[in-house]
Amino acid sequence: MPRKNKEITLRTSVGFGLTDMMGGGAFTIIGAWLLFFFTTYAGLSPVQAASIIAIARIVDAVVSLFVGPISDNFFKFKLGRKYGRRRFFLLIGSPLMLVYVLLWVDGMSFYYYLFTYLAFEIIAAMVLIPWETLPSEMTTDFNKRTKLSTARMFISGLGTFLATFIPGQLFGMLGQDSSTAFLINGAIFAVIFAVCVYISYRTTWEREVPPEVMQQFADQKNEKISFADRLKVIAQTMVDYASTFKVKSFRKHLLMYISSMTAKDAFNAVFVFYCVYALNSSSEVAANLLSLSIIGIPGAIIYGFVIIKIGPANLAKISYSTMILCVFGYAAVYFLNPSNLILTLVIISFFYQIGRSMLEFVPWNAFPFIPDIDEMITKQRREGIFASVMTFFRKSSVALATFLVGAILEGGGFVQNASTQPDSAVHTIIGIMLVGVVGLLLVALITAFTFKLNKETHGILVDEVNRLKDNGSKEDVDPKTKEVVETLTGYKYEDLWNDQQPVGYPQAEKIKEETI
Repeated sequence: MPRKNKEITLRTSVGFGLTDMMGGGAFTIIGAWLLFFFTTYAGLSPVQAASIIAIARIVDAVVSLFVGPISDNFFKFKLGRKYGRRRFFLLIGSPLMLVYVLLWVDGMSFYYYLFTYLAFEIIAAMVLIPWETLPSEMTTDFNKRTKLSTARMFISGLGTFLATFIPGQLFGMLGQDSSTAFLINGAIFAVIFAVCVYISYRTTWEREVPPEVMQQFADQKNEKISFADRLKVIAQTMVDYASTFKVKSFRKHLLMYISSMTAKDAFNAVFVFYCVYALNSSSEVAANLLSLSIIGIPGAIIYGFVIIKIGPANLAKISYSTMILCVFGYAAVYFLNPSNLILTLVIISFFYQIGRSMLEFVPWNAFPFIPDIDEMITKQRREGIFASVMTFFRKSSVALATFLVGAILEGGGFVQNASTQPDSAVHTIIGIMLVGVVGLLLVALITAFTFKLNKETHGILVDEVNRLKDNGSKEDVDPKTKEVVETLTGYKYEDLWNDQQPVGYPQAEKIKEETI
Protein backbone atom coordinates (compact mmCIF):
# COMPACT_ATOMS: atom_id res chain seq x y z
CA MET A 1 0.00 0.00 0.00
CA PRO A 2 1.19 3.60 -0.55
CA ARG A 3 2.81 5.11 2.51
CA LYS A 4 0.80 7.60 4.54
CA ASN A 5 1.81 11.24 4.63
CA LYS A 6 4.86 12.08 6.71
CA GLU A 7 6.78 15.26 7.39
CA ILE A 8 8.80 16.70 4.50
CA THR A 9 12.28 16.42 6.00
CA LEU A 10 15.65 17.13 4.38
CA ARG A 11 16.16 13.38 3.96
CA THR A 12 12.79 13.05 2.28
CA SER A 13 13.47 16.01 -0.02
CA VAL A 14 16.86 14.70 -1.08
CA GLY A 15 15.49 11.20 -1.56
CA PHE A 16 12.73 12.53 -3.79
CA GLY A 17 15.12 14.74 -5.74
CA LEU A 18 17.66 12.02 -6.54
CA THR A 19 15.67 10.89 -9.57
CA ASP A 20 16.58 14.19 -11.21
CA MET A 21 20.18 13.02 -11.18
CA MET A 22 18.91 11.06 -14.17
CA GLY A 23 16.59 13.80 -15.45
CA GLY A 24 19.31 16.45 -15.26
CA GLY A 25 22.34 14.27 -15.97
CA ALA A 26 21.21 11.95 -18.74
CA PHE A 27 19.63 14.59 -20.90
CA THR A 28 22.45 17.07 -20.33
CA ILE A 29 24.87 14.48 -21.70
CA ILE A 30 22.50 13.62 -24.55
CA GLY A 31 21.88 17.28 -25.39
CA ALA A 32 25.54 18.26 -25.29
CA TRP A 33 27.25 15.17 -26.68
CA LEU A 34 24.98 12.74 -28.53
CA LEU A 35 24.80 14.68 -31.80
CA PHE A 36 28.58 15.19 -31.64
CA PHE A 37 29.14 11.50 -30.82
CA PHE A 38 26.96 10.36 -33.72
CA THR A 39 28.65 12.62 -36.28
CA THR A 40 32.20 12.12 -34.99
CA TYR A 41 32.42 8.46 -33.83
CA ALA A 42 29.37 6.67 -35.23
CA GLY A 43 29.90 7.85 -38.81
CA LEU A 44 26.43 9.35 -39.19
CA SER A 45 25.59 12.52 -41.09
CA PRO A 46 24.08 15.46 -39.17
CA VAL A 47 20.64 14.70 -40.64
CA GLN A 48 20.89 10.98 -39.75
CA ALA A 49 22.05 11.80 -36.22
CA ALA A 50 19.33 14.42 -35.70
CA SER A 51 16.72 12.09 -37.20
CA ILE A 52 17.47 9.42 -34.59
CA ILE A 53 16.90 11.90 -31.78
CA ALA A 54 13.82 13.41 -33.44
CA ILE A 55 12.14 10.10 -34.34
CA ALA A 56 12.76 8.60 -30.91
CA ARG A 57 11.44 11.64 -29.11
CA ILE A 58 8.32 11.93 -31.26
CA VAL A 59 7.45 8.27 -30.63
CA ASP A 60 8.30 8.72 -26.98
CA ALA A 61 6.16 11.87 -26.82
CA VAL A 62 3.13 9.90 -27.98
CA VAL A 63 3.86 7.11 -25.50
CA SER A 64 4.28 9.69 -22.75
CA LEU A 65 0.71 10.88 -23.26
CA PHE A 66 -0.50 7.59 -21.85
CA VAL A 67 1.93 7.29 -18.93
CA GLY A 68 0.24 10.01 -16.87
CA PRO A 69 -3.32 8.66 -17.14
CA ILE A 70 -2.04 5.14 -16.52
CA SER A 71 -0.37 6.30 -13.31
CA ASP A 72 -3.51 8.27 -12.35
CA ASN A 73 -5.53 5.05 -12.55
CA PHE A 74 -2.91 2.45 -11.62
CA PHE A 75 -4.53 1.98 -8.19
CA LYS A 76 -7.04 -0.19 -10.04
CA PHE A 77 -4.36 -2.86 -10.32
CA LYS A 78 -3.01 -4.94 -7.48
CA LEU A 79 0.56 -3.77 -8.16
CA GLY A 80 -0.58 -0.15 -7.92
CA ARG A 81 -2.31 -0.73 -4.60
CA LYS A 82 0.73 -2.54 -3.22
CA TYR A 83 3.59 -0.36 -4.50
CA GLY A 84 1.84 2.92 -5.28
CA ARG A 85 0.27 4.09 -8.51
CA ARG A 86 3.20 6.50 -9.10
CA ARG A 87 6.07 4.85 -7.22
CA PHE A 88 5.63 1.46 -8.90
CA PHE A 89 7.13 2.95 -12.06
CA LEU A 90 10.21 4.06 -10.14
CA LEU A 91 10.65 0.54 -8.81
CA ILE A 92 10.64 -1.13 -12.23
CA GLY A 93 12.47 1.77 -13.90
CA SER A 94 15.50 1.54 -11.64
CA PRO A 95 17.16 -1.56 -13.19
CA LEU A 96 16.12 -0.49 -16.69
CA MET A 97 18.35 2.58 -16.36
CA LEU A 98 21.25 0.32 -17.38
CA VAL A 99 20.02 0.57 -20.98
CA TYR A 100 21.70 4.00 -21.00
CA VAL A 101 25.18 2.55 -21.48
CA LEU A 102 24.16 0.97 -24.80
CA LEU A 103 23.82 4.41 -26.39
CA TRP A 104 27.57 4.98 -26.36
CA VAL A 105 28.86 1.94 -28.28
CA ASP A 106 30.60 3.19 -31.43
CA GLY A 107 30.53 1.72 -34.93
CA MET A 108 26.96 0.43 -34.83
CA SER A 109 24.20 0.87 -37.40
CA PHE A 110 21.64 3.66 -37.74
CA TYR A 111 18.87 1.35 -36.53
CA TYR A 112 20.87 0.19 -33.51
CA TYR A 113 21.21 3.77 -32.31
CA LEU A 114 17.58 4.55 -33.16
CA PHE A 115 16.06 1.68 -31.18
CA THR A 116 18.50 1.97 -28.29
CA TYR A 117 17.82 5.66 -27.89
CA LEU A 118 14.07 5.12 -28.28
CA ALA A 119 14.15 2.48 -25.53
CA PHE A 120 15.93 4.81 -23.11
CA GLU A 121 13.58 7.72 -23.83
CA ILE A 122 10.52 5.55 -23.11
CA ILE A 123 12.05 4.16 -19.91
CA ALA A 124 12.92 7.69 -18.75
CA ALA A 125 9.36 8.89 -19.44
CA MET A 126 7.93 5.91 -17.58
CA VAL A 127 9.94 7.02 -14.53
CA LEU A 128 9.87 10.81 -14.77
CA ILE A 129 6.18 11.45 -15.47
CA PRO A 130 4.83 9.62 -12.38
CA TRP A 131 7.76 10.94 -10.31
CA GLU A 132 6.99 14.55 -11.28
CA THR A 133 3.53 14.25 -9.72
CA LEU A 134 4.88 13.25 -6.29
CA PRO A 135 5.19 16.78 -4.79
CA SER A 136 1.46 17.24 -5.39
CA GLU A 137 0.88 13.80 -3.85
CA MET A 138 3.04 14.34 -0.78
CA THR A 139 1.84 17.79 0.37
CA THR A 140 -0.40 20.74 -0.57
CA ASP A 141 1.75 23.33 1.24
CA PHE A 142 3.55 25.85 -1.05
CA ASN A 143 6.70 26.01 1.08
CA LYS A 144 6.95 22.24 1.48
CA ARG A 145 6.50 21.69 -2.23
CA THR A 146 9.15 24.32 -2.85
CA LYS A 147 11.40 22.44 -0.42
CA LEU A 148 10.93 19.26 -2.47
CA SER A 149 11.47 21.08 -5.74
CA THR A 150 14.53 22.90 -4.39
CA ALA A 151 16.10 19.60 -3.39
CA ARG A 152 15.20 18.25 -6.81
CA MET A 153 16.90 21.14 -8.58
CA PHE A 154 19.93 20.89 -6.30
CA ILE A 155 20.31 17.26 -7.35
CA SER A 156 19.59 18.17 -10.97
CA GLY A 157 22.36 20.78 -10.77
CA LEU A 158 24.72 18.16 -9.39
CA GLY A 159 23.73 15.79 -12.19
CA THR A 160 24.24 18.50 -14.80
CA PHE A 161 27.67 19.33 -13.37
CA LEU A 162 28.78 15.69 -13.26
CA ALA A 163 27.42 15.16 -16.78
CA THR A 164 29.73 17.90 -18.08
CA PHE A 165 32.69 17.53 -15.69
CA ILE A 166 33.28 13.76 -15.91
CA PRO A 167 33.41 13.65 -19.75
CA GLY A 168 36.01 16.43 -19.69
CA GLN A 169 38.19 14.44 -17.31
CA LEU A 170 37.82 11.30 -19.40
CA PHE A 171 38.81 13.21 -22.55
CA GLY A 172 41.88 14.44 -20.68
CA MET A 173 42.88 10.91 -19.63
CA LEU A 174 41.94 8.93 -22.75
CA GLY A 175 42.60 11.50 -25.46
CA GLN A 176 40.56 13.81 -27.63
CA ASP A 177 39.79 11.16 -30.25
CA SER A 178 38.84 8.28 -27.98
CA SER A 179 35.25 7.01 -28.17
CA THR A 180 36.01 4.85 -25.11
CA ALA A 181 35.57 7.95 -22.96
CA PHE A 182 31.91 8.07 -24.00
CA LEU A 183 31.36 4.37 -23.23
CA ILE A 184 32.96 4.59 -19.78
CA ASN A 185 30.99 7.75 -19.06
CA GLY A 186 27.76 5.99 -20.06
CA ALA A 187 28.49 3.02 -17.80
CA ILE A 188 29.24 5.23 -14.80
CA PHE A 189 26.05 7.20 -15.17
CA ALA A 190 23.84 4.19 -15.90
CA VAL A 191 24.71 2.77 -12.47
CA ILE A 192 24.26 6.15 -10.76
CA PHE A 193 20.82 6.59 -12.35
CA ALA A 194 19.65 3.12 -11.31
CA VAL A 195 20.65 3.68 -7.67
CA CYS A 196 19.13 7.17 -7.49
CA VAL A 197 15.75 6.13 -8.90
CA TYR A 198 15.52 3.27 -6.41
CA ILE A 199 16.29 5.58 -3.49
CA SER A 200 13.48 7.90 -4.64
CA TYR A 201 11.11 4.94 -4.63
CA ARG A 202 12.10 4.13 -1.04
CA THR A 203 11.79 7.66 0.38
CA THR A 204 8.55 8.99 -1.16
CA TRP A 205 4.83 8.36 -0.65
CA GLU A 206 1.44 9.16 -2.18
CA ARG A 207 -1.86 10.45 -0.90
CA GLU A 208 -4.47 7.81 -0.21
CA VAL A 209 -7.03 7.26 -2.96
CA PRO A 210 -10.33 8.76 -1.66
CA PRO A 211 -12.75 6.08 -0.31
CA GLU A 212 -15.50 7.14 -2.73
CA VAL A 213 -13.13 6.59 -5.69
CA MET A 214 -12.16 3.16 -4.39
CA GLN A 215 -15.83 2.31 -3.88
CA GLN A 216 -16.64 3.42 -7.40
CA PHE A 217 -13.85 1.23 -8.71
CA ALA A 218 -15.09 -1.72 -6.61
CA ASP A 219 -18.59 -1.27 -8.02
CA GLN A 220 -17.35 -1.15 -11.60
CA LYS A 221 -14.56 -3.73 -11.71
CA ASN A 222 -16.93 -6.66 -12.22
CA GLU A 223 -18.80 -4.91 -15.00
CA LYS A 224 -18.14 -6.13 -18.51
CA ILE A 225 -16.69 -3.31 -20.61
CA SER A 226 -17.61 -3.33 -24.28
CA PHE A 227 -15.31 -2.30 -27.11
CA ALA A 228 -17.43 0.80 -27.67
CA ASP A 229 -16.98 1.76 -24.02
CA ARG A 230 -13.22 1.37 -24.34
CA LEU A 231 -13.26 3.68 -27.35
CA LYS A 232 -15.22 6.18 -25.28
CA VAL A 233 -12.54 6.01 -22.57
CA ILE A 234 -9.83 6.71 -25.15
CA ALA A 235 -11.85 9.58 -26.59
CA GLN A 236 -12.41 11.01 -23.11
CA THR A 237 -8.66 10.80 -22.45
CA MET A 238 -8.01 12.90 -25.55
CA VAL A 239 -10.65 15.36 -24.34
CA ASP A 240 -8.92 15.49 -20.97
CA TYR A 241 -5.64 16.39 -22.64
CA ALA A 242 -7.31 19.15 -24.63
CA SER A 243 -9.00 20.47 -21.50
CA THR A 244 -5.64 21.29 -19.86
CA PHE A 245 -5.31 24.20 -22.28
CA LYS A 246 -8.47 25.70 -20.82
CA VAL A 247 -6.43 26.53 -17.70
CA LYS A 248 -4.97 29.96 -18.38
CA SER A 249 -2.01 29.62 -16.02
CA PHE A 250 -1.08 26.29 -17.59
CA ARG A 251 -1.06 27.75 -21.12
CA LYS A 252 1.37 30.43 -20.05
CA HIS A 253 3.44 28.01 -17.98
CA LEU A 254 3.69 25.58 -20.90
CA LEU A 255 4.77 28.26 -23.36
CA MET A 256 7.48 29.50 -21.00
CA TYR A 257 8.62 25.93 -20.37
CA ILE A 258 8.73 24.79 -23.99
CA SER A 259 10.33 27.95 -25.38
CA SER A 260 13.04 28.23 -22.73
CA MET A 261 13.93 24.55 -22.54
CA THR A 262 14.05 24.20 -26.34
CA ALA A 263 16.34 27.23 -26.46
CA LYS A 264 18.60 25.57 -23.91
CA ASP A 265 18.60 22.31 -25.90
CA ALA A 266 19.44 24.09 -29.15
CA PHE A 267 22.32 25.84 -27.41
CA ASN A 268 23.60 22.57 -25.95
CA ALA A 269 23.36 20.87 -29.35
CA VAL A 270 25.65 23.41 -31.05
CA PHE A 271 27.95 24.50 -28.20
CA VAL A 272 30.52 21.73 -28.70
CA PHE A 273 30.48 22.47 -32.44
CA TYR A 274 30.92 26.17 -31.59
CA CYS A 275 33.99 25.49 -29.45
CA VAL A 276 35.60 22.92 -31.76
CA TYR A 277 34.89 24.45 -35.17
CA ALA A 278 34.08 28.15 -34.69
CA LEU A 279 36.78 28.83 -32.10
CA ASN A 280 39.21 26.09 -33.24
CA SER A 281 39.38 24.82 -29.67
CA SER A 282 38.66 21.28 -28.37
CA SER A 283 35.87 19.17 -26.98
CA GLU A 284 37.76 19.08 -23.66
CA VAL A 285 37.51 22.88 -23.45
CA ALA A 286 33.80 22.66 -24.30
CA ALA A 287 33.28 20.10 -21.54
CA ASN A 288 35.15 22.21 -19.00
CA LEU A 289 33.11 25.30 -19.90
CA LEU A 290 29.88 23.34 -19.62
CA SER A 291 31.04 22.02 -16.23
CA LEU A 292 30.61 25.54 -14.87
CA SER A 293 27.06 24.26 -14.46
CA ILE A 294 28.33 23.49 -10.93
CA ILE A 295 26.96 26.95 -10.11
CA GLY A 296 23.52 25.35 -10.28
CA ILE A 297 24.21 23.32 -7.13
CA PRO A 298 24.45 26.18 -4.61
CA GLY A 299 22.17 28.17 -6.91
CA ALA A 300 19.30 25.75 -6.35
CA ILE A 301 19.37 26.52 -2.63
CA ILE A 302 19.36 30.27 -3.27
CA TYR A 303 16.65 30.05 -5.92
CA GLY A 304 14.42 28.14 -3.50
CA PHE A 305 14.37 31.16 -1.18
CA VAL A 306 14.21 33.69 -4.01
CA ILE A 307 11.25 32.07 -5.78
CA ILE A 308 9.22 32.25 -2.56
CA LYS A 309 10.03 35.96 -2.22
CA ILE A 310 9.66 37.17 -5.81
CA GLY A 311 7.66 34.37 -7.50
CA PRO A 312 8.48 32.11 -10.47
CA ALA A 313 7.75 34.73 -13.14
CA ASN A 314 10.30 37.23 -11.83
CA LEU A 315 12.96 34.56 -11.44
CA ALA A 316 12.24 33.47 -15.03
CA LYS A 317 12.70 37.05 -16.27
CA ILE A 318 16.14 37.23 -14.67
CA SER A 319 17.05 33.84 -16.15
CA TYR A 320 15.99 34.52 -19.73
CA SER A 321 17.54 38.01 -19.81
CA THR A 322 20.86 36.70 -18.51
CA MET A 323 21.00 33.91 -21.08
CA ILE A 324 20.16 36.24 -23.98
CA LEU A 325 23.03 38.56 -23.04
CA CYS A 326 25.43 35.63 -22.74
CA VAL A 327 24.52 34.19 -26.15
CA PHE A 328 25.30 37.60 -27.66
CA GLY A 329 28.57 37.42 -25.72
CA TYR A 330 29.48 34.07 -27.29
CA ALA A 331 28.79 35.48 -30.76
CA ALA A 332 30.96 38.52 -29.97
CA VAL A 333 33.84 36.22 -28.98
CA TYR A 334 33.70 34.57 -32.41
CA PHE A 335 33.63 37.86 -34.32
CA LEU A 336 36.14 39.77 -32.14
CA ASN A 337 38.53 36.89 -31.30
CA PRO A 338 39.85 38.40 -28.02
CA SER A 339 43.45 37.66 -27.00
CA ASN A 340 42.37 36.29 -23.62
CA LEU A 341 39.96 33.82 -25.24
CA ILE A 342 39.65 31.21 -22.47
CA LEU A 343 39.22 33.76 -19.68
CA THR A 344 36.52 35.54 -21.68
CA LEU A 345 34.71 32.27 -22.34
CA VAL A 346 34.91 31.31 -18.67
CA ILE A 347 33.33 34.61 -17.59
CA ILE A 348 30.52 34.38 -20.16
CA SER A 349 29.94 30.70 -19.37
CA PHE A 350 29.78 31.41 -15.64
CA PHE A 351 26.91 33.87 -16.09
CA TYR A 352 25.25 31.70 -18.73
CA GLN A 353 25.17 28.78 -16.31
CA ILE A 354 23.58 30.98 -13.65
CA GLY A 355 20.83 31.86 -16.09
CA ARG A 356 20.54 28.26 -17.28
CA SER A 357 20.23 26.88 -13.76
CA MET A 358 17.47 29.41 -13.03
CA LEU A 359 15.73 28.39 -16.26
CA GLU A 360 15.63 24.74 -15.19
CA PHE A 361 14.57 25.65 -11.66
CA VAL A 362 11.40 27.56 -12.56
CA PRO A 363 9.10 25.19 -14.53
CA TRP A 364 8.92 22.22 -12.18
CA ASN A 365 8.75 24.48 -9.14
CA ALA A 366 5.64 26.09 -10.61
CA PHE A 367 4.13 22.88 -11.99
CA PRO A 368 2.91 21.33 -8.69
CA PHE A 369 0.55 24.29 -8.25
CA ILE A 370 -1.10 23.99 -11.66
CA PRO A 371 -3.30 20.98 -10.63
CA ASP A 372 -4.59 23.08 -7.72
CA ILE A 373 -5.83 25.67 -10.22
CA ASP A 374 -7.34 22.92 -12.35
CA GLU A 375 -9.16 21.53 -9.30
CA MET A 376 -10.98 24.84 -8.97
CA ILE A 377 -12.30 24.29 -12.50
CA THR A 378 -12.88 20.54 -12.67
CA LYS A 379 -13.16 19.53 -8.99
CA GLN A 380 -10.66 16.78 -9.82
CA ARG A 381 -6.99 15.97 -9.17
CA ARG A 382 -5.30 15.42 -12.54
CA GLU A 383 -1.56 15.71 -11.90
CA GLY A 384 -0.76 12.85 -14.28
CA ILE A 385 -2.70 14.40 -17.16
CA PHE A 386 -0.82 17.70 -16.84
CA ALA A 387 2.56 15.99 -16.48
CA SER A 388 1.88 13.95 -19.63
CA VAL A 389 0.89 17.02 -21.64
CA MET A 390 4.00 18.89 -20.52
CA THR A 391 6.21 15.93 -21.36
CA PHE A 392 4.53 15.42 -24.74
CA PHE A 393 5.10 19.00 -25.84
CA ARG A 394 8.59 19.12 -24.37
CA LYS A 395 9.68 16.03 -26.25
CA SER A 396 7.88 16.99 -29.45
CA SER A 397 9.44 20.45 -29.48
CA VAL A 398 12.95 19.23 -28.71
CA ALA A 399 12.57 16.53 -31.38
CA LEU A 400 11.70 19.17 -33.94
CA ALA A 401 14.43 21.52 -32.72
CA THR A 402 17.09 18.79 -32.78
CA PHE A 403 16.13 17.71 -36.28
CA LEU A 404 16.19 21.31 -37.47
CA VAL A 405 19.64 21.85 -35.93
CA GLY A 406 20.96 18.78 -37.77
CA ALA A 407 19.27 19.71 -41.03
CA ILE A 408 20.43 23.33 -40.82
CA LEU A 409 24.00 22.23 -40.06
CA GLU A 410 24.04 19.91 -43.06
CA GLY A 411 22.40 22.55 -45.23
CA GLY A 412 25.08 24.97 -44.09
CA GLY A 413 27.81 22.68 -45.44
CA PHE A 414 28.78 20.75 -42.30
CA VAL A 415 30.97 17.72 -43.10
CA GLN A 416 30.97 14.75 -40.72
CA ASN A 417 34.31 13.33 -39.53
CA ALA A 418 36.13 16.48 -40.68
CA SER A 419 38.67 18.20 -38.44
CA THR A 420 37.76 21.62 -39.85
CA GLN A 421 34.57 22.99 -41.33
CA PRO A 422 33.89 25.45 -44.16
CA ASP A 423 33.03 29.04 -43.28
CA SER A 424 29.41 28.45 -44.26
CA ALA A 425 29.07 25.72 -41.61
CA VAL A 426 30.68 27.88 -38.93
CA HIS A 427 28.40 30.81 -39.76
CA THR A 428 25.44 28.43 -39.56
CA ILE A 429 26.48 27.44 -36.02
CA ILE A 430 26.60 31.11 -34.99
CA GLY A 431 23.27 31.74 -36.71
CA ILE A 432 21.58 28.94 -34.76
CA MET A 433 22.73 30.56 -31.53
CA LEU A 434 21.71 34.11 -32.42
CA VAL A 435 18.44 33.43 -34.22
CA GLY A 436 17.17 30.15 -32.78
CA VAL A 437 18.31 30.33 -29.16
CA VAL A 438 17.77 34.05 -28.63
CA GLY A 439 14.42 34.01 -30.46
CA LEU A 440 13.00 31.26 -28.26
CA LEU A 441 14.26 32.94 -25.10
CA LEU A 442 12.54 36.18 -26.14
CA VAL A 443 9.21 34.32 -26.48
CA ALA A 444 9.65 32.90 -22.97
CA LEU A 445 10.63 36.31 -21.57
CA ILE A 446 7.57 38.06 -22.99
CA THR A 447 5.30 35.33 -21.62
CA ALA A 448 6.86 35.60 -18.15
CA PHE A 449 5.51 39.15 -17.85
CA THR A 450 1.93 37.78 -17.98
CA PHE A 451 2.37 34.81 -15.58
CA LYS A 452 0.61 35.61 -12.26
CA LEU A 453 1.07 32.43 -10.22
CA ASN A 454 3.10 32.95 -7.03
CA LYS A 455 3.00 32.04 -3.35
CA GLU A 456 0.40 34.68 -2.46
CA THR A 457 -2.00 33.98 -5.34
CA HIS A 458 -1.66 30.23 -4.93
CA GLY A 459 -2.42 30.47 -1.23
CA ILE A 460 -5.56 32.49 -1.92
CA LEU A 461 -6.76 29.95 -4.49
CA VAL A 462 -6.10 26.92 -2.26
CA ASP A 463 -7.89 28.56 0.66
CA GLU A 464 -10.89 29.16 -1.59
CA VAL A 465 -10.89 25.54 -2.82
CA ASN A 466 -10.80 24.32 0.78
CA ARG A 467 -13.59 26.71 1.75
CA LEU A 468 -15.79 25.41 -1.04
CA LYS A 469 -14.96 21.81 -0.12
CA ASP A 470 -16.26 22.61 3.36
CA ASN A 471 -19.61 23.60 1.80
CA GLY A 472 -18.84 27.28 1.78
CA SER A 473 -21.13 29.45 -0.32
CA LYS A 474 -19.84 30.89 -3.58
CA GLU A 475 -21.86 34.01 -2.87
CA ASP A 476 -19.64 34.71 0.16
CA VAL A 477 -16.40 35.02 -1.83
CA ASP A 478 -14.48 38.25 -1.18
CA PRO A 479 -13.57 40.47 -4.16
CA LYS A 480 -9.80 39.90 -3.98
CA THR A 481 -10.19 36.13 -3.91
CA LYS A 482 -12.59 36.28 -6.82
CA GLU A 483 -10.13 38.37 -8.85
CA VAL A 484 -7.19 36.05 -8.12
CA VAL A 485 -9.17 32.91 -8.94
CA GLU A 486 -10.37 34.37 -12.22
CA THR A 487 -6.86 35.53 -13.15
CA LEU A 488 -5.30 32.12 -12.52
CA THR A 489 -8.03 29.99 -14.07
CA GLY A 490 -9.12 32.19 -16.98
CA TYR A 491 -12.80 31.71 -16.10
CA LYS A 492 -15.50 33.80 -14.50
CA TYR A 493 -15.84 32.86 -10.85
CA GLU A 494 -19.55 32.12 -11.27
CA ASP A 495 -18.73 29.39 -13.80
CA LEU A 496 -16.30 27.55 -11.50
CA TRP A 497 -16.90 24.71 -9.04
CA ASN A 498 -20.11 23.63 -10.76
CA ASP A 499 -21.39 20.07 -10.66
CA GLN A 500 -22.96 20.27 -14.10
CA GLN A 501 -19.62 20.63 -15.86
CA PRO A 502 -18.64 17.54 -17.90
CA VAL A 503 -15.89 15.52 -16.23
CA GLY A 504 -12.47 16.70 -17.28
CA TYR A 505 -13.76 19.24 -19.78
CA PRO A 506 -15.30 22.31 -18.14
CA GLN A 507 -17.57 24.27 -20.46
CA ALA A 508 -17.25 27.57 -18.66
CA GLU A 509 -17.22 30.95 -20.32
CA LYS A 510 -13.74 32.41 -20.42
CA ILE A 511 -12.89 35.82 -19.10
CA LYS A 512 -12.52 38.24 -21.96
CA GLU A 513 -8.90 39.24 -21.60
CA GLU A 514 -5.62 38.47 -23.28
CA THR A 515 -4.88 34.79 -23.86
CA ILE A 516 -2.08 32.84 -25.38
